[in-house]
Amino acid sequence: QVQLVESGGGLVQPGGSLRLSCAASGSIFGFYVMDWYRQAPGEQRELVATISSSGSTNYADYVKGRFTISRDTAKNTVALQMNSLKPEDTAVYYCRLTQRSRAYWGQGTQVTVSS
Repeated sequence: QVQLVESGGGLVQPGGSLRLSCAASGSIFGFYVMDWYRQAPGEQRELVATISSSGSTNYADYVKGRFTISRDTAKNTVALQMNSLKPEDTAVYYCRLTQRSRAYWGQGTQVTVSS
């Protein structure tokens, strides 16, 4: 089993920044992919950013240039630096780890962008 715990959410004004973190523990093997998803009220969960075990990254178009995903493989953590936040970024953000074709989710952390 794998456990994921997110932290770092909160309330921020438009244009501000937040840094989310996700710590993974449990039966973690060498090669895995970590992602950040988000889900706004009444909306489907959507992919925000992905980072592979080799460090390659991919971003949704709506966050490119504003968000940065990074990972510390030794510590099994992944972070999402979010800059220039907009009200439409308001959502619950979830961390996901995929290994051996199995996906594990965290409990989510709320991000609210509002003045």
